Parts: sequence; structure tokens; C-alpha cells
Amino acid sequence: MWTETRSSQSEWTVDFEFRAGGPEHGGGNLQLWYTRDGQVEVGTSSVYTVGKFDGLALIIDMHGGRGGGVRGFLNDGSTDYKSHHHVEALAFGHCDYAYRNLGRPSRIQLKQDSTGLEVSVDEQRCFRSDKIKLPSDNYFGVTAASSETPDSFEVFKFIVKTTTSYAREEPRKQQVIPPIAKVEEVTPDSASEKVKDSEASSIKSQDAQFADLHNRLQLMSHSMDNLFRELTRSSSLAQARQSEMQSTLLTKDHVKALEDRLQKIESSVTQLRKDVNSKDYTGHFNDIHTSLKTGHDNLLASLPDTVGHVISSRSPRTGFLVGLVVVSQVVLAGAYVLYKRRRANAPKKYL
Repeated sequence: MWTETRSSQSEWTVDFEFRAGGPEHGGGNLQLWYTRDGQVEVGTSSVYTVGKFDGLALIIDMHGGRGGGVRGFLNDGSTDYKSHHHVEALAFGHCDYAYRNLGRPSRIQLKQDSTGLEVSVDEQRCFRSDKIKLPSDNYFGVTAASSETPDSFEVFKFIVKTTTSYAREEPRKQQVIPPIAKVEEVTPDSASEKVKDSEASSIKSQDAQFADLHNRLQLMSHSMDNLFRELTRSSSLAQARQSEMQSTLLTKDHVKALEDRLQKIESSVTQLRKDVNSKDYTGHFNDIHTSLKTGHDNLLASLPDTVGHVISSRSPRTGFLVGLVVVSQVVLAGAYVLYKRRRANAPKKYL
């Protein structure tokens, strides 16, 4: 969004309030411009997509991975930002500022006077330079750009103040990326042209009285219209927040179910405590001890007999061994006698 008229003052203060919100890894950027031909040179571009421009660009984005920041860029119309290989290096001033999901509007103040240019964020100085003097006859503007996971930017206030008066424009609705609207800058001369303060005696004709009354009623009507829109927007935001809070609260059924479960758990614990305190388990422990002792004594008493029986039943019999030895001796003796006989009956050979 851009002003329709140029700024005729060389010293001014821009009071800008916005709020940014979105998912955890959202992105996007918001630019505040002061250029010679804003609609033609910049249009809806960002610092990264604009070509050559003559003036100032103030960008709010997540550059650097430090939670957000504010940076200032200058150009005299000779540098093509779109084709530049390292736009970040062209910044003349910056400060860190975590602006996302704060739940409140953020305020940025851009001021130029005889001492130089200063940028403040939430009443704290961001950066300042006494070597910058921007010319008059430039346009003010605001643009935004989104990423794959876009943030939502809401513009609450855009005021350009001069030494004697200020111009103010309230946004008519929530501005979501990309915001395209027109902001009218009212200078001291244009403000005085709308409604001139004059003495009542100087208005003599009925036409002049009617014209003066008409202008003042029209100004009041516009002011009431702006106030009504602001109240409507505030009411919508309050209703949305109330609905969000109600959706996160537990219903009566959930609370009742939790109370019933807690009561059941409490009853079970109470009953278990009563059982433990009312019953005496000494007799049970004594019976277990007696049973273990009896079993141990029986095992020790029967173990020697059992081992002896196993050894005696598994050992070889003595009679069997003796008979086996006698039979083997008889077999050997018979074999020897047979050998002797055959040898004696065999023919003898003499040499």
C-alpha cells in the first residue's frame, strides 16, 4: 500500500504498528518504503525482488536465524537489488528483534530531522546515522512477501507526523500477505484545506455557513466511521480469542469422568490400606517357615540312605566276576592241551 501524495516535508516521523503471527516455522517479510516513485519502482516487491529504486527500505524479517530483525537499506537508483548476489551486505544498519507471535502489536518509529535518521523499535533505539539525509517529495509505502509457510501481518497504525501536524490512516481490515491498499498522507496544507478554523463572524452568507457545517459534519462522520470499524475489528478479535479459549477448556462431561475415575482409584487405595492394616500375616509366615524347615530336615535324613542304595544297586556282582575268571582259565588250559597234542603228532623233519 502506498500514499497517493508525496511528502512535502524534509523532517518527519513515521509511527508504524503491526503484529505478525503464524506457525512455528513460518516466514515472510514486511517492508516500509520511502522512495521517489514507489508505485512504479517498487509496486508490491520486496527488497529481494525489487529492481532499481531511489530511496529507503526498512525490512522486518527472520534473516540470520536469530528470531527476527530490522534492517535498513539505501539506494540511489544505481543498484539493481533483484540481480545482486548478496543483498544482505547492502544493509547500512540493523538490530535483532523477535517480532513473531508476541500477542501484541509491535511499534516501529522511523524519524528524520536535522541530526540524521533514527529507527526505534518498541521505544528502544535500533540504529541511527547522522550521515543520512533523505530528500522530500517521496512516497511512503508498505509491502509484504510470503514464503511457503506464510506469516500473517496485521497493520494497526500508520502515521506520518511533521513539525506542526500529522496524517493518520487506520487500516480498514486485517492485512494478510500480500497487503495491497492505499494509504493517504495528509500534509499540513491538505489538512487545513479540509477544515479551516475561522471566526464565526467571518462566515456571513448562508452558503458559507452551510459549506462549513457540511465539511465539519463530514469530518465527524469519517471519524465515527473509523471508530466503528476499529470497534468492530476489536470485537471480532475478542470473539475469536474467546472461541479459541473455549475450545481448549474441558467440558463438564470430561470433568465428571475424571472425577469418577479419581473416586474409584481413591476407593481402591482406601480398601487396600484397610486390608493391610486389619489382617495379621504372622501366622502365614510361621507356617511357611515350619514347612521349609521340615523339608530341609527330611532331605538331610534320607540323603545318606538314598546315596548308599544307589551305589549298591549300580555296582557289579562278585559271583559273576569269579565265574568269568574260572571259565576263561579253563578255556585257556584246553587250548594249550590241544596245541601240545597237535605238535606231538606232527611229522618230524631231519636234516
